[in-house]
Amino acid sequence: MKKVTWITGAVVLALAGGGAWWWTQRAKADEVSYRTAKIERGSLQATVSASGAVNPVTQVSVGTQVSGQIKELYVDFNSEVKAGQLIALIDPESFEYRVRSAQADVDSARAAVLTAQANIAASNAAVSRAKMDLGEAQRDLERQQSLVEKQFVAQSVADKARALVSSSNESVKAAEAQLGVTQAQIKSAQANVAQRESALAQARIDLSRTKITSPVNGIVIKRAIEKGQTVAASLQAPELFVIAQNLSDMQVDASIDESDVGRIRTGQKASFTVDAFPGQTFEGEVRQVRKAAQNVANVVTYIAVVGFTNVGNRLLPGMTANVRLVTDQRQDVLKVPNAALRVRIAGVEPANTGASAAVPGASAPSNGASGTATGQSRFGWIGTAMAQPAGGGGGGGGGFAAQRERLVNELQLSDEQKTKLDAIQADLRPKFMALRDMADDERAAAREKITAELRQKISAMLTPAQRSKYQEMVASQSGSGARPAPPSTPAPAPNAAPSNTSDAPNSVAAPANKQDAAGQKAIKNTPSQGTSAANAAPAVAAAAAATNSTAVPSTTPATTSAAAPSTAPAAPSTGGGPLAEFRNRLVSELQMGADQAAKVDAIYAEARPRFMALRDLPQEERGKARDRITADTRAKIGDLLTPEQKPKYAALLAEVGSSRGGASTRGRIYLLGADNKPVAYNVRLGITDGTSTELIIAPNSPSADALKEGATVIIGVSAAGAGGAGGAGAQRSSGPRMPF
Repeated sequence: MKKVTWITGAVVLALAGGGAWWWTQRAKADEVSYRTAKIERGSLQATVSASGAVNPVTQVSVGTQVSGQIKELYVDFNSEVKAGQLIALIDPESFEYRVRSAQADVDSARAAVLTAQANIAASNAAVSRAKMDLGEAQRDLERQQSLVEKQFVAQSVADKARALVSSSNESVKAAEAQLGVTQAQIKSAQANVAQRESALAQARIDLSRTKITSPVNGIVIKRAIEKGQTVAASLQAPELFVIAQNLSDMQVDASIDESDVGRIRTGQKASFTVDAFPGQTFEGEVRQVRKAAQNVANVVTYIAVVGFTNVGNRLLPGMTANVRLVTDQRQDVLKVPNAALRVRIAGVEPANTGASAAVPGASAPSNGASGTATGQSRFGWIGTAMAQPAGGGGGGGGGFAAQRERLVNELQLSDEQKTKLDAIQADLRPKFMALRDMADDERAAAREKITAELRQKISAMLTPAQRSKYQEMVASQSGSGARPAPPSTPAPAPNAAPSNTSDAPNSVAAPANKQDAAGQKAIKNTPSQGTSAANAAPAVAAAAAATNSTAVPSTTPATTSAAAPSTAPAAPSTGGGPLAEFRNRLVSELQMGADQAAKVDAIYAEARPRFMALRDLPQEERGKARDRITADTRAKIGDLLTPEQKPKYAALLAEVGSSRGGASTRGRIYLLGADNKPVAYNVRLGITDGTSTELIIAPNSPSADALKEGATVIIGVSAAGAGGAGGAGAQRSSGPRMPF
């Protein structure tokens, strides 16, 4: 009995100790650790990778125009040849016989000409003799006629003399006709001589073609024949040799994907490697981008010709090259590791999700008010929020998710109310999405109706205290131009206001009357806006800089009034917001004249229908298509700039977070705060080199003090004891397993 008691006590102690150990380890397992890195400052290069083949700049395929047996070969692979040098010989014996036969035909034809010439002489003599006989007959007729008149002879004698004259006259005609025949025969004989001489010349040419010579100076890189081989030239000349004209100046024919070809320009620097020389990099530049598309298995590529100097003739034709084309580069910029952009920490959202956070680097409102200082800027979000995908696209902070967070914080919504709010969003989102298919004159009224329904549903789920505060916020926002609503009825949508003044874009509510249900800009011609077609030019450029990777950029002007005359100075845009601001900066900072500004406006007007067509593309294709259009538009603008303006233009694009041939994107990163807690920031990203990405922070951004060189950024999340680091999708360990 005592032994059983001891055993029982030991088991109880073991269980208690195991439970304590398990509980301790579980607590440690619940602790989250972060892998971190530093935000650095340095240079970045955006590149396009491709593969291609090394080829000579000029290579000539040498063939034969005659058939026969190869009698002699005078060159081999890698033989250096000169232009006109004999490199092969086709057996000429049969061609020599043809020349001899043609020569005999010529001699025979020439003899026929001599015979015809002799016949002409005989014919001439016959004509002369006939004429003499005719003359003698005429004289005899005259004598006989005189004697008849004197009655010395009978009349019959005179008649015989007259008949002889007629016969002699016909003999002259016959002789002249024979002379004409003889002359024709000599012309025929002469033509036959020319024909036989032509055949002789052709036979001699064929004989000369049995000697294969080099057309250029170069090196034989291919020999397709052997001595004694018979070659047949029928419809096309068979290839005997391939001669590279100059192996010191070569090129790489790189296959560029159609999604990247818009970023490739003549003169861009390129580097490549070949397997024959591992660890060595060769330099070159883009000489040509061929417009002929290569379609292989429904994959469209374009050939970019990268020229380089083949020092020492080390690289050989046909080598496979891995090409890296530098499409853009930045110096002395902030850069963040790409791993930091893939991290997602549940429950940690940016502290400021307003307009300034959604678009870091965007200028402050012109009236000096902060983007989150008033109820107008905080709650003019309803139409815009429902028109954008949740989450703002890639952590950009825009759309319903960011504005929902503000509503949750301001009204202190419960979990149940949050669920209802999400259900309301999901229920009304298709209606907002359908707005983009409506006519312009119907869209505002429809949006007002849907927004009113949204507000009514939100108001219905709130408590009396929350509802009162919510109505105050809506009324405060409506004071900027929308009709204020009574407490019992939700206020109409702020975007239904009849006028759009220049301060409208300075609030978060302003985009609601310009964006359609997919985050796209809708065409809305309102005379009260007072902007010209020229002032709408920044819509395309700023859209690429201000929209996320899934939204279609704005491409539509507010109105369509005429552009400023070319003789007047370039007028600034009278509209508000970042779109007009970008155009004004483009004109003012580059010091554009009226002519240049008009050309820029024309470029944007030309690109506008292409941007509008993006809405009809599948979502996964829209980003690449937009990048191609944006790159083409920027290239056209760059072409009309002066050399002094181009560096300023590149700097301006860099500042707004865009690059030549590529649009900026949005992202989210997490910094490790002083309390070792993560802090989320919505950021704008520029070019990337595959390892790090450019971090674009404007000086007036509220996060400029935090997002700086040396700041600690989270690149991975792991749970203690989990055995490894996790990224965005990492899951914590559920705790240590019990030892029994």
